[in-house]
Amino acid sequence: MAYRPSKKGTVPFGEFETWYRVTGDLTSGKPPIVIVHGGPGSTHDYLVPMAGLAEHSWPVVHYDQLGNGGSTHLPDRGPEFWTVQLFLDELQNLLTSLGIADNYILYGQSWGGLLVTEHAAAQPAGLRGLVIANSPASYPLWLQEMKRLRDELPPGVNDVLLAHEAAGTTDSDEYHAAMKVFYEKHVCRLKPWPREYLASFYEVYNDPTVYYAMNGPSEFHVIGTLKDWGVVDLCKDVTAPTLLISGRHDEATPATVQPFMDLIPDVRWEILEESAHLPHLEEPERFTEVMLEYLNSL
Repeated sequence: MAYRPSKKGTVPFGEFETWYRVTGDLTSGKPPIVIVHGGPGSTHDYLVPMAGLAEHSWPVVHYDQLGNGGSTHLPDRGPEFWTVQLFLDELQNLLTSLGIADNYILYGQSWGGLLVTEHAAAQPAGLRGLVIANSPASYPLWLQEMKRLRDELPPGVNDVLLAHEAAGTTDSDEYHAAMKVFYEKHVCRLKPWPREYLASFYEVYNDPTVYYAMNGPSEFHVIGTLKDWGVVDLCKDVTAPTLLISGRHDEATPATVQPFMDLIPDVRWEILEESAHLPHLEEPERFTEVMLEYLNSL
């Protein structure tokens, strides 16, 4: 299905540019859903099917975060440049530039879910709703659960991963092959992987600057600047009606999502039974049902 944007372009962000695309009508009166992708350092591509919500008269805004996709690439910037605050500022700048800061909904997926939680905790007046999808409430929790999921991989796989991580050879083919075993179980269970997901996967591969600096060489070996970061202490300050989404086989396991459920005052949680980390691709019909039910309740 083709999701035709009604508008796309870039907005200036300081000396840089943020690429965006709008599907639907921003002036319809309904709050647009701004899609904040994962990574950090991924792109909007794997979330393009979310544009389908525009067919239900909800305008949808996708954008590529600084450092990847259609936004300015900065391969020479070191880890100290890539901060959570930078991406919070970029999001606020986008909302203001598109003229939607007084009426919008945020959908944050994976790393994007932590980012939108921090944004929401400041209680911006225009935020009408918040969706936190496939996100851990903190990276220390995430790493704790990653260890458990890795220990449950088929015999020998984690030994290969650990050996390469210890040796610093995480760019080897053997590491990538072992990594794929984890990804097929806990990231995307569809075979073959959908082209939208592959598009983002290759974008990260082509310019891993942000991903390596903030995350690390893989989903489960987080050694970047985010390794001690989380938003658990901010959850109590989120006042927007919040929907949590995760997959039964998600690398964002129930233990990593639980603090959101426990601490955000107005919250509900849907677990999609046949999904891992990408329920919008793995169970699109059920996912759309869950989203529309939430959106129509706002």
